[in-house]
Amino acid sequence: MSQSAPTREVARRVFATEFNDAGFTFTESDDERAPVYALLPTGESSNRVFFVGTLTEKEDVGDDSEYWRGRIVDPTGTFFVYAGQYQPEAASKLRDLEPPAYVAVVGKPRTYETDDGTVRVSVRPESITEVDAATRDRWVAETARRTVERVAAFDDEGNEYARMAREEYDYDPETYKAAALSALEDLDESGDELAGDEPADGESADDDAALDDATADETDPAGTPEP
Repeated sequence: MSQSAPTREVARRVFATEFNDAGFTFTESDDERAPVYALLPTGESSNRVFFVGTLTEKEDVGDDSEYWRGRIVDPTGTFFVYAGQYQPEAASKLRDLEPPAYVAVVGKPRTYETDDGTVRVSVRPESITEVDAATRDRWVAETARRTVERVAAFDDEGNEYARMAREEYDYDPETYKAAALSALEDLDESGDELAGDEPADGESADDDAALDDATADETDPAGTPEP
């Protein structure tokens, strides 16, 4: 009997301010190979994330082999990405990029608990692609829209992940809505055009081009950001 090929999880759009609060992880089965999800405080599960920002710093923090750390800033905060021998393409890209540079990143959330019990959240990148300012602005506009939608649905009956977020976190979802709206206002004030004319159910052409490059080896539908 033939078996269908495994598909990748949808990559969620999320701002840094919310992502860095997503310290709770879980699986949905007892299978040892079951996907690990980060729980977004706005009530969504995330096995993969998609974000665009400015690479402001990079550093090889490895001892015996290269292990690159990148600091990527969006309008709400900072993502940290780590790539080494098991992420050769992403590590090579970090090695070659010269900050500051706009980059699109697709990767998996990772958590680490420090000695004092603080949970740090970072990203293990699957791909890093250099993009332009227009792509970054489109991502901000669409991610703001997604964030506001999640907050609006937070109190919906049957929203399982929102229920989990209420149990695991002590965060007000309205905080992330405010951050999203502030990011939109920053775009508007800078004179950038928002994505008002892009398809309601899809990506802009700029985002598609960035992700075509970032995930060129992915052919399954789940290899792209959430529609």
